[in-house]
Amino acid sequence: MEKNTFENFSFRPVMYDVIEKLSFREPTEIQSKIIPAIMKGDSVIGQSHTGSGKTHAYLLPMINNIDSSKKEVQCVITAPTRELAMQIYDEVRKMIQFADKEQEWKAKLLVGGTDKHKIIDKLKEPPQIVVGTPGRILDLVNNDAISLYTANHFVIDEADTMLDLGFINEVDQLLVRVKQDVQLLVFSATIPQRLEHFLKKYLENPLHVKLGQELSPETMEHRLIARKHRSDATIIADISKSIQPYLAIIFTNGKAKADELAEELQQKGLKIGVIHGGLPPRERKRVLKDIQNLRYQYIVATDLAARGIDIKGVSHVINAQLPKEEEFYIHRVGRTARAGMEGTAISLYDDEDIKLIEKLEQKGLTFVFAEVKNGEWQEAKAWNKRTLRTKVTTDVEQEAWKKVRKPKQVKPGYKKKMKKQQASIKKQLTKKNKYKKK
Repeated sequence: MEKNTFENFSFRPVMYDVIEKLSFREPTEIQSKIIPAIMKGDSVIGQSHTGSGKTHAYLLPMINNIDSSKKEVQCVITAPTRELAMQIYDEVRKMIQFADKEQEWKAKLLVGGTDKHKIIDKLKEPPQIVVGTPGRILDLVNNDAISLYTANHFVIDEADTMLDLGFINEVDQLLVRVKQDVQLLVFSATIPQRLEHFLKKYLENPLHVKLGQELSPETMEHRLIARKHRSDATIIADISKSIQPYLAIIFTNGKAKADELAEELQQKGLKIGVIHGGLPPRERKRVLKDIQNLRYQYIVATDLAARGIDIKGVSHVINAQLPKEEEFYIHRVGRTARAGMEGTAISLYDDEDIKLIEKLEQKGLTFVFAEVKNGEWQEAKAWNKRTLRTKVTTDVEQEAWKKVRKPKQVKPGYKKKMKKQQASIKKQLTKKNKYKKK
């Protein structure tokens, strides 16, 4: 059996220096499957979980293929959020630096919230690599500041998030402006039907690599805590006494709830950062920088952070509110237990969340029902055990009522007597059931 090494890919020698400086030992599963196809010029759809190494699965072969003699756009990488675009751009710059090619290979970051005139001025000498958000790239193309027609590779990263955030139309308009035989590389955690229609328009028999579709890594533990009419902040403050996270993301269903919960947790003495789509770009940039500098142990976030931002070192995910759909649960908990590391997902739940929990259990997830008291974890009864117990009690009660003798003549206090009789019969039936079980 052939050994799984980067040497199998026939990169240029300079790329092996880059790989060594990146401290990569061997290709991840998605890299092994996708890099040969990209090197051959095939278009690809890659589905894999967060932390699987997909960014370098396209960056390594694309950067390997750069022609230094051509001062024109050769690679276009689109991302749904400016934060993710910045992170990809930083990776590109690092790789160019490791290759010692700063004079020959040029990359530009094109995102909103930056001075457009300055960008237009800098684009007078076209970069070989363009990284950005679809809206800003399209704006600059429409202003004739840059042409994408020369591009050989076009990446759509987090395609399902592009769809969710309404950017797929801009991507569509960008693809109209590239040559017909451009290599299209699409990466998406899921392929919803609307995205499938879009991809069929541009892709003919692409290589579709679907990896890591298991619900969550084996190294992750899923705990459930019943809310029992307590506030989320109270429970999470208790949880904080029992865990020592390197970094914990607390998810909420919406911006208003995120702000409210963050404020309540700050009042309880926790160091909290907040990140969601409602923050101004400058504030989001500052929070992400603070996260990287380990200023916070806890971040309250909406689902944007699960999809469009790569936050490293997450040891715990806490769902202050469970999402409505299974795939959002998977995306959220996918922020932890990455690259073989251990992780813990803790979710607060109410009766209305039981349907989701049941669906996830049917798909093979195992939950541990727990409670935190005085900073100590304790085992709790599972929601379905409670339901079963209630059902059994109800059945015995109904059977007991059937056996109660109805008085022929209604006298004062008859209800009380009937109730007493029913309670006595119920006691006997319960004893009988216990004996049968033995």
